[in-house]
Amino acid sequence: MASPPSKRTRSQRVATVELPPGRFSTLLGQLRRGVVVLRLAIAALAAALLMVMMQGWQPPRDFAPTQIPSRDLTARVEFKQPDERATREARSRARRFAEAVYDNDPAPLTQLVAQVRNEVLQLAAAESLETVDMAVWSPYLPTLAEGTPEPTDEEKRTEFERFRTALATEESRDLFGAALEKAIGPIADRGILEQQPVDANAEQILVQRAGAEGVQRDLAVRDALIDNVRNDLDQSLRRLMPTLDVARHVFARLRLDLPVTLKINENATRVQSDRKAEEVADVFRVYQPGDRLAEAGEPLTDARVALLELDYQQMLSDLSTGERIRRAISVFWVYAAMLALCGLGLYRTDREAVAELSRYATLLIAFLLACAGMLGTLLAAGSAWRLEMIPLLLLGMTIAVAYRHQSALLVTATAGLVAAIGLGWSVGETIVAVAPAAASIALLDSVRHRSKLLVVGFWAGVVAIITTLAVGSIESQPLWPTLKLAVATGLWPVIAGSLLTVSLPLVERIFNVQTDLSLIELGDPAHPLLQELVRRAPGTYNHSITVASIAEAAAESIGARGLLVRVGAYFHDIGKMLKPGYFIENQSRGVNQHDTLVPAMSTLVIIAHVKDGSDLARQNKLPQCIIDFIEQHHGTTLVEYFYRQAQKKSLDQDDDAKVDESRFRYPGPKPQTKEAAVLMMADAVESASRALVEPTPSRIENLVEELTRKRLDDGQFDECGVTLQELHTIGESLIKSLTAVYHGRVKYPDQETA
Repeated sequence: MASPPSKRTRSQRVATVELPPGRFSTLLGQLRRGVVVLRLAIAALAAALLMVMMQGWQPPRDFAPTQIPSRDLTARVEFKQPDERATREARSRARRFAEAVYDNDPAPLTQLVAQVRNEVLQLAAAESLETVDMAVWSPYLPTLAEGTPEPTDEEKRTEFERFRTALATEESRDLFGAALEKAIGPIADRGILEQQPVDANAEQILVQRAGAEGVQRDLAVRDALIDNVRNDLDQSLRRLMPTLDVARHVFARLRLDLPVTLKINENATRVQSDRKAEEVADVFRVYQPGDRLAEAGEPLTDARVALLELDYQQMLSDLSTGERIRRAISVFWVYAAMLALCGLGLYRTDREAVAELSRYATLLIAFLLACAGMLGTLLAAGSAWRLEMIPLLLLGMTIAVAYRHQSALLVTATAGLVAAIGLGWSVGETIVAVAPAAASIALLDSVRHRSKLLVVGFWAGVVAIITTLAVGSIESQPLWPTLKLAVATGLWPVIAGSLLTVSLPLVERIFNVQTDLSLIELGDPAHPLLQELVRRAPGTYNHSITVASIAEAAAESIGARGLLVRVGAYFHDIGKMLKPGYFIENQSRGVNQHDTLVPAMSTLVIIAHVKDGSDLARQNKLPQCIIDFIEQHHGTTLVEYFYRQAQKKSLDQDDDAKVDESRFRYPGPKPQTKEAAVLMMADAVESASRALVEPTPSRIENLVEELTRKRLDDGQFDECGVTLQELHTIGESLIKSLTAVYHGRVKYPDQETA
């Protein structure tokens, strides 16, 4: 006999109660899932790419040409600015004080010395003053001082005799020649200068032998000036000549004809002045931290921008490796946090955007390309005209076309914050960039016309103009520059709308979405598949047209995409064209091909139109959203007619085997979207309503309610997110549409023959 179960104590019963996990436990559980970890890793990689792209290890510039700062801009570090004016003045001074280069040609002086020696020999050989050539002797006579009486003839003879007697012997003449060479030698070596150099160093010159360029030596100007040379020559002759009289007479002769041997070399002088100018180091102006670099309210000129750039570059060079690493890690963390929060927001508002890995990766790539575009336009054109707004506007419009508006606003705001951090936007600049992007997203409800994006761009441009003027007023910016910037920012949304209009087919292909414009083109009755459906299965075509009409109205009643449902309804039964005779809407009166088939085989034929339709759609390159309608419009519903027939046949044959219900169900999947659920209901009620003998409004209402209840109980709406309230709204719309289709008509009496 089994023992009775032991009775648990209160504490044991309390211990067995398990509370639902808290938020932290739930978060940890999610982080253990591989798909979540993969998406977080991709987001982290994107954050790292953003950090590298925006050079997160260094702060961005907070200035731009023509910008009007709202506060004084001061130096952050000590830096030097090349003072071009002072440098030019210093180099000009160096040119002025550079030594002039002279060529020394002593040949005229040598010739003069030889001539003097010959003349002295001639004078020494004369017997008396009367026999001497006065043209030779006259230059040797010293110039009388002013007021001195003219010497007598006797004094002249006596003076000549003393000169001749001093040089009468050959030895004395040799001594004279040696003394003359010794006195003239240093003068010939250093040269004789007529006047001081002009526009050059007045105290020092460079001397080189004529014809021997490159070998230069310094020479004091005072030592080469002809007046000083004469004085030096006079002193030397007095010291070296045999007698003072000889020295006086020889100096008188040399003084008159002493030649200038130094001639300026223009080319060498120019080279020397250039060399001296190059040797002058650049002159810098030193700025200390806190020095004002630009005044508030004054537009930044090129000179101010250059000054601010020097301060910025010096600040970057002063950053240590540790500071750069810390900043890079901080920027990466901020970017990663923003991307994570953006992903969380997308998961809650538009789960499809992150649930499918390919769409998630495409979204991140578009985000990175937009950020790269903003950076590229900033580097190429600067920030004066805010061209970087165009990539942000394109991102917002593209995401609004491909995803939901909430997702587009979230992604655009995140991109704006990334740009604010990476590009150094101020609060006002960020508002001016994000506001028109948000306006374009809000206005971009559907793209049914080619001009839609241009209209959206125009109104977003109006928002940009108003926002720019408002921000400029708040920041006390001058009116005229703000007005010019407002006009430019108002133009960029129009350009962005034009670019997106041109690239819309590419956007649809990349993001695998269909805009209303492409759906309108796809729903053209001249489409080859629809034309083939008309030819092969006209009854199915008429059924599809009716379903499209009532389904579109039902979808729009709950805020779904009515146009998408309508186009999907056109193609949802194209698989029936392969075996049209097996479907009642295409059968002739009294002919039913299922009469020769067992229920299971009939079910296979009926179910096959779903797979045949999806295969046809793929062969004809229909978009995936239309293929989804074909596959989901029956969900996993039961082919009830043939299932009941199979059950009845089993009972008639006393077969104990139970009929497998799963063999009589469509393969599915169940509707995954509200639009697919609407099409399922419209298809079902339109087909069933054809069997009504008298389709009165009450009978139509009962039919719609019954079919809705059946599919709800069968769980067909479990995966599409449609609510009971929306099902009720869909039912009301279908009842109204079917009542309009099958409305009663006045019966006219038969026409009588006259």
